[in-house]
Amino acid sequence: MPEAPEQRMMRDVAKKQQRMLRARQARKGNWNAIAILGVVGWSVVLPTLAGVAIGVWLDQRWPRRFSWAITLLVTGLVVGCLNAWLRIREDR
Repeated sequence: MPEAPEQRMMRDVAKKQQRMLRARQARKGNWNAIAILGVVGWSVVLPTLAGVAIGVWLDQRWPRRFSWAITLLVTGLVVGCLNAWLRIREDR
């Protein structure tokens, strides 16, 4: 007795779903963890360094009683940590 088209479609969809799940599990290896650590590190470092660079430039141009470099360092660090947190949450 030949297979009904609906049954064949359901079987094909199930096979593709299993293949996608196996591929997703295969990607989650040690290299993926190392790559995530690198991305998270750079997502914290770059805004922090940018904040310091802009802060030093502002300190030279418009000196104030407070330090622009320290203020923007903290701001860059907060932005970087928020960025890293969002990246980790997205990866899960």
